[in-house]
Amino acid sequence: MADFNNDNFRLDGKVAIVTGAGGRGNSIGRAYAVALANAGAHVVVADLNGEGAQSVADEISADGGKVISVQVDITDTASVEAMAAKAKEAFGGIDILVNNAALMVEIVDKPLVQTDKARFDKGIGVNLWGAINCAQVVAPYMAERGGGAIVNQVSAGAFPAQSFYGVTKIALLGATTTLATELGGQGIRVNAIGPGMTKTDAGLALTPDDSPLVQYVESKTPIQGRDTPDALCGALLLLVSDAGRWMTGQVLNVDGGWVMRN
Repeated sequence: MADFNNDNFRLDGKVAIVTGAGGRGNSIGRAYAVALANAGAHVVVADLNGEGAQSVADEISADGGKVISVQVDITDTASVEAMAAKAKEAFGGIDILVNNAALMVEIVDKPLVQTDKARFDKGIGVNLWGAINCAQVVAPYMAERGGGAIVNQVSAGAFPAQSFYGVTKIALLGATTTLATELGGQGIRVNAIGPGMTKTDAGLALTPDDSPLVQYVESKTPIQGRDTPDALCGALLLLVSDAGRWMTGQVLNVDGGWVMRN
């Protein structure tokens, strides 16, 4: 075994799908897709917003990256199967899945005690089932290539969960450890990233600079309360590359120390 070097973070020849990578302008999904392309991966930019996915794909392509865009509904198995088939047709297989697509703004405006069945089903359907659905479809493609890496997007808001959104994300952490156990024998690693308060377009709309919540978070985190989406990309590259080959069933909290506040 060769000594460790920075090439362990390279993804040349790998094929990566990032869901939720085309919506809401400056987003975590976009940052992930760009980072993977910059590390050498061929990237599938997937989103329910087809135009948004194409816009991010055009950005990556303009910088010389290998990329396609796919419109997908992660809650629909046929749609996810079509996404996976397009990835294989374009690039020969699938090595990496980043389950980034989720509802947040749409499900944080009411407390859990006021959440009705339809709202519950929608939130769980996207944030939990959507990720499981994608993993179920993509895992056989990864196994064909000798293994792969899945990264689920959880949240600092799940530790502890204090909203319906947090409930969906702590459930996704449970799915992460379960899938890691079930898929490890096929060489598939499953981990999670727990972002803190991130300066995305959606996040800034929900919690602007003068928000009391932002001021509270800033007062409780050891280094800084918020950062931009690119601050999450180092954790992503670790989890999907050979640099993290001995990691599975883990969550990396990238949040300025928010989770350890208590």
